[in-house]
Amino acid sequence: MTRAARNALVLDGSEVKVRLQAARTASRSKVHIDWLRFTVQRRYAAVPSAALLFGPEPFNIWEAAEYRVHKVLADLPNEDHWAGAQAMQLAQDVAAALGSDFAVCPELRKGHDFYRHRWSIERNGQECGWVGFLASSESPRQQAQAKTIHCNLYGAACTFAAHGWHDRVSKLVEDEKAEITRVDLALDFFDGMPGGMDRLKDDYLSGAMDVYGKRPKTHQHGDWINNRERSFYTGSKQAGKETNVYEKGHQLFGPESGNPWIRIEIRYGNKLRELPVDVLRRAADFFAGSSSWHAQMLALADQHAEPIPMKTRPRLAIETVAAEVSRNLRWAFNTAAPTIAAAWEYLGDEFLELVGGTNRPGRLRSFNATELRQAFSTQVQTFSSLAGAGPAMQSA
Repeated sequence: MTRAARNALVLDGSEVKVRLQAARTASRSKVHIDWLRFTVQRRYAAVPSAALLFGPEPFNIWEAAEYRVHKVLADLPNEDHWAGAQAMQLAQDVAAALGSDFAVCPELRKGHDFYRHRWSIERNGQECGWVGFLASSESPRQQAQAKTIHCNLYGAACTFAAHGWHDRVSKLVEDEKAEITRVDLALDFFDGMPGGMDRLKDDYLSGAMDVYGKRPKTHQHGDWINNRERSFYTGSKQAGKETNVYEKGHQLFGPESGNPWIRIEIRYGNKLRELPVDVLRRAADFFAGSSSWHAQMLALADQHAEPIPMKTRPRLAIETVAAEVSRNLRWAFNTAAPTIAAAWEYLGDEFLELVGGTNRPGRLRSFNATELRQAFSTQVQTFSSLAGAGPAMQSA
């Protein structure tokens, strides 16, 4: 990296720190939102403005950008025009909620995350978020996505948004009945975290990071031998809850700076959870509710909160477990039975060794061992009785 590039990064890092400190003062909260994604069903999306649909009136040079947007929308196929206008309306509403520094680029760009198109939300000409619409393929799953509009706000948008943006965006989410699909909550120790990065291993092994008696998974990145650019992860993205403790000062200013800034960041996804809109208004409470360790770290930052856990979705109904197990057994008896019988006859115990470590079928991975054991025990009796009843009964 050139000296000019490094100096630019340092200046940018200093600006980020100043903005975060100002946000703390304004919101009286040590926890801020560092990433936000939400999805709107198109049937609930706001009706596009007349200017988007028919063009702004009267025309003048100051409205040139609006005419450019109107022309881009007009060039879309008829069946895509309304979706594009809805997405632009959402992008404009989000930009307005973020503050006067934000605007929507009038250029239609290639979409991300399997959306066909996106409108970019920009600050100082740089993309800091986007709104995607329409699907990138004709698959059934993608066609369901085509009925949605998705907003993705990066950390830069959340950091540099005007004070009060949480309330304005949360109202927008509620008005459009949107579903939050990701939210990152960050706690910064600008002058270093008590105990530093070295405390994390002891905290973890002592059980301080356990949640409901369970110890989360963990992994590390960075140069832990030389104490440079270290990251300590607990939880997992797959489970929709991951905490990353990392040396933010090294990221922004370079490891040679020795900057002591450490960030604790919780990344919530909606895979196993419903993320409530209140997380935008009460970020500190949801941060503290992640675990007793998170509440303790927030207290070390001189803020006490009312812990609110991000609840997981309830287990699927037992009827659903039975239906999936029944479908799996039906395939085993009707399709795979001859092969299974031959393998068992000629391999014996070796057959069990071969299949014992394999993963569950995809449809059964949503259930725990107790649910599956009960469902298999019940459903196998049904198939046993059908097998004894003869072909006529099996086909009934």
